[in-house]
Amino acid sequence: MRPERPASPGQFANALSAVPGMVWPAVGSDQSAHLTSLLFQFEQSQWFSPARLRELQVHQLRLVLRHARDTVPYYANLLRDIDLRQLELNDFTRLPLLSRVELQQGFDALSSRHPPAVHGLVTDGQSSGSTGMPVRYRGTAVTKLFWEALTLREHLWHHRDFGGRLAAIRVTVDEGYLPAWGLPAAQVFRTGPAMTLNAESDIPVQLEWLQRQLPDYLITHPSNLGALAELSIEKGIRLPGLRETRTSGEIVTAELRQRVRQAWGVPVTDMYSAAELGAMAFQCPDHEHYHVQSENLIVEVLHPDGTACGPGETGEVAVTTLHNFAMPLIRYRIGDFAEVGEACPCGRGLPVLRRIHGRQRNMITLPNGQRHWPSFPAALWRKVAPVQQFQLVQHRLDEIEARYVMSRDLDAEELQQLESALRERLRFPHRIRFVRVAVIERGASHKFEDFISLL
Repeated sequence: MRPERPASPGQFANALSAVPGMVWPAVGSDQSAHLTSLLFQFEQSQWFSPARLRELQVHQLRLVLRHARDTVPYYANLLRDIDLRQLELNDFTRLPLLSRVELQQGFDALSSRHPPAVHGLVTDGQSSGSTGMPVRYRGTAVTKLFWEALTLREHLWHHRDFGGRLAAIRVTVDEGYLPAWGLPAAQVFRTGPAMTLNAESDIPVQLEWLQRQLPDYLITHPSNLGALAELSIEKGIRLPGLRETRTSGEIVTAELRQRVRQAWGVPVTDMYSAAELGAMAFQCPDHEHYHVQSENLIVEVLHPDGTACGPGETGEVAVTTLHNFAMPLIRYRIGDFAEVGEACPCGRGLPVLRRIHGRQRNMITLPNGQRHWPSFPAALWRKVAPVQQFQLVQHRLDEIEARYVMSRDLDAEELQQLESALRERLRFPHRIRFVRVAVIERGASHKFEDFISLL
């Protein structure tokens, strides 16, 4: 049963009207009408039971699989002998998984020969290549529409004031000022201004910029947010008026959430997405775990043997798109790992991911074969020495390279303390080789990885 929840009248009071003289209720343009139509349906479907959501997913899945069989060379033989009219989830989960390498090498074979014209313009894109393996993909106006509508859902979930000031510190932008937040919010709502700054700017420069801009909302990369919070704590700088920080593209840790609270007294709201798939999961409005966006895709979390993980278990993420008829991706292994969560107390039937762990290359492998995602929060090394940045690289099972950025070399006592703390965190007495560097380079998408396995 859907729980009663307070409405957010302030948000739709800012709705844009395309008809002069009609401000309330607003009459939107064709594009905003498409977005608000999906938002209305999302408002209902989020409260459906898991069984009802699966039923609707299967209905849409049959259609996209039929299109894939008929127009996509890769799936022509794979789906030829399957009665797609009677397909159920159990049949679907027996289909082979699609690897990232197969997508990378099979762009033409995975592209539809006849994407429906009514789905609008077909566009090509390429992922950031954060793993060193960029992939090309295709989408349509429909896939763009779904991503935009889900982005608006995320805004509405977290009750953002569209009239507020939005600051974005990202790698894809230059310093600038915009009169509105941009798409998709500005298609539906009257918004406040947006300010942008490139994330490659020095952290002190970024913090000084934020003090001048006084935003209500800040969106940036988790590692960048952490550096800003640490400097704010060190300098005793607050950001009055800041209501929320938003992140995407890297792993968000409990430590990051705690440090942001300590620095500015605001929460971190994270989003889980991929260029070739769109929005996959958003943080629950009431909790720190994530809700899968089931209206647009099927997300599986799988054991190595291909069976589904249950609550509390961690496995590899496989995603199926439900509305991309230009390049249907069926059971696509994106390379990430996640932990399945219990049903959410908020009442939404959307599946829960308790946490996103990241990629296999961010896992440490111990000599006994055990593997885990190591955690060594900044507080661990900053209480030992004034280290500005830290990164571990596993070259061999028993050896770790510890790269650090600092104005001087670590002294003998600091080395001993850090070595002891790291061995405890890594769960094995590795040989640790400390290397002072001028800068720790980021990946192709400017994502920062604090642990990398080269095994």
